[in-house]
Amino acid sequence: MSAGTAPARPLAPVAASFTGIDFSAAGKQLGFGHVVHSDNVYDGSVIPVPLAVISSGPGPVALLVAGTHGDEYEGQVLAHELIRELDPERLTGTVIVVPAANSPAVRGAARVSPIDAGNLNRSYPGRADGGPTEQVAALIAGDLLPRADFVIDMHSGGSNSTYLPCAFIYRGPDDELWAAKLRAARLLGLPYVMVVAPMLEPGSLSSAGDLAGIPTISTELSGSGTVDRHALGTMRRGMPRLLADLGILKENVEAPAPAPAEPQWLELVPESPVTSTAAGLFEPLVDLGETVRAGQPVARVHFIDELDRQPRLFHARIDGVVAIMRRPTLVGQGTHLLYIAPLLDSASL
Repeated sequence: MSAGTAPARPLAPVAASFTGIDFSAAGKQLGFGHVVHSDNVYDGSVIPVPLAVISSGPGPVALLVAGTHGDEYEGQVLAHELIRELDPERLTGTVIVVPAANSPAVRGAARVSPIDAGNLNRSYPGRADGGPTEQVAALIAGDLLPRADFVIDMHSGGSNSTYLPCAFIYRGPDDELWAAKLRAARLLGLPYVMVVAPMLEPGSLSSAGDLAGIPTISTELSGSGTVDRHALGTMRRGMPRLLADLGILKENVEAPAPAPAEPQWLELVPESPVTSTAAGLFEPLVDLGETVRAGQPVARVHFIDELDRQPRLFHARIDGVVAIMRRPTLVGQGTHLLYIAPLLDSASL
């Protein structure tokens, strides 16, 4: 450094930029957040993150996120429907909807971004000066999450797996937030609730919500890289019920929504996955939703090139319900073939 030259200072984080959105205004606004990236395609442009804000003015705020993984579709369909159908006149607060959070992954029908291979649900809290996926995480965690009183991150199994349709909730982080999560999971009316360890994935939106002290739940709405109409139908009924309970949507006093049935409560534990130790063709021996016992044969893998070799058999490690099933038949060593989740007594939650 030459004499008289000031030391370099780190650049200040860039504030999130939006087109078409004024968060202080009432009504329905459609716009997008800006992600800036320079490559052969996006130099001199922005990567848009679609966004809708539907508001009646001051009041509680719900943040609904879909398209975190591009090949998970039920939540995306529901998000687009809500954007079209929610009427600000029927609200007593605000709904912020992000229907394609990782928009490059959505457009590429991929789990992660084709631009930087970023997995948005492992990228929170993100970096405003980082790569495209880190910028999306910073936009949501830094600018949208602090506005919210409740967050729903809608996922499905994607192209690689199918889940029992469920609310998916992290334990904790304190009694108040845990109670809010349990109530919301019941109101959604999905047939199952999957309970997982606190801060299961530190880079997820659920973890970001827990760290911010904002009630945040996720969903797993079937999957297989398509749309399950039954899971979608349940969410179409459950989302208005939840928004009404949050004090955001005016209830229909003439035809109130019926109370949902109590879900089955499941828990993912370290012994849940049944993991392949062979490469080949996966054959399930049980069905999604089936109750199994520890030691029961649940899958086998057939060797492609060893024509005279018997398939390798895999057994359940614990008692429980088959909650997640691998969908592509071709598997390798280390592939989780299925997950078995023990039943929980709701009275113990």
